Amino acid sequence: MSEPCERSRLAPSPTGALHLGNARTFLINWAMARQSGWSLSLRIEDIDHPRVKPETIDLTREDLQWLGLDWDEEAPLQSTELAPCRAALQTLGSDGRIFRCDLTRNEVQRAQSAPHDRDSGLRFEPHLRPPEAGRAIEHPQEDVTWRMLVTDQLIHVEDRFAGPSSWSLASTCGDFPVWTKAGPSYQLAVAVDDARQGITQVVRGDDLLPSAARQQALQDALGLRRPTWWHLPLVRGRDGRRLAKRHGDTRLAHFRDIGATPERVIGLLAWWSGVPMDARVDISAAEFLECFDITRVPPQDITLSTEDLAWLAG
Repeated sequence: MSEPCERSRLAPSPTGALHLGNARTFLINWAMARQSGWSLSLRIEDIDHPRVKPETIDLTREDLQWLGLDWDEEAPLQSTELAPCRAALQTLGSDGRIFRCDLTRNEVQRAQSAPHDRDSGLRFEPHLRPPEAGRAIEHPQEDVTWRMLVTDQLIHVEDRFAGPSSWSLASTCGDFPVWTKAGPSYQLAVAVDDARQGITQVVRGDDLLPSAARQQALQDALGLRRPTWWHLPLVRGRDGRRLAKRHGDTRLAHFRDIGATPERVIGLLAWWSGVPMDARVDISAAEFLECFDITRVPPQDITLSTEDLAWLAG
């Protein structure tokens, strides 16, 4: 019997144009897939409805192709195939694993028992659960918010890059949303789509490592196969925060507009990714593929420097 095909995915969210941090993660994901013989899919994750910018969907494809990346297939837009998520919601409801939540974000925030930072998100306090939490729900409505009922059990995430970690959902995020008035949450959609699309290798930024614990909770509840995780360090601004508009224009489209070549951008990404180099040099995606080694990627976050920007500006 032949071994099952290993599959990975490039999964950009069209909430904005790709920046240098996104490009580094996607380039590494692409190189790992091509080196290891994994099938590679492009999946546009467009379910974050209030933040989605439809005009960036085509731009995302153009940016990836401009860098020299390719994929074996493109999945339909995530928002166009919600039936599997509806079926998952039904299963979670029938098993008594979700409960309806009519509280606003402000109400949840006011109930916080401890301060939280801007990146950790809100914790849903146990006392906010309604009395009926844990009861079976045969036909969950789709125009309300449903939260996953979490337990005190630790979730152990085995990550091939970041190493093992343990997470208490009860003490970090609490009962987290799996469905809102706008549709499935990111956590539910990714857990369901990775399983049904046969994704076995997930390569992404380590800001999503906490999401792995939530997605494992959903995968276990739904009887879905867990993928192998690879969470990579981020590219940050000099203030230590994730790349954003506050750090200037770091979009690939911007560097294209000022005349930077794909080889120049990949040269910087290679410099950040442990490729043996004495200095930044222009290299193509094909050259990056030949010399990239995941074991050489630095374990710490990368800081975008003024020298990096000067290099891209030529």
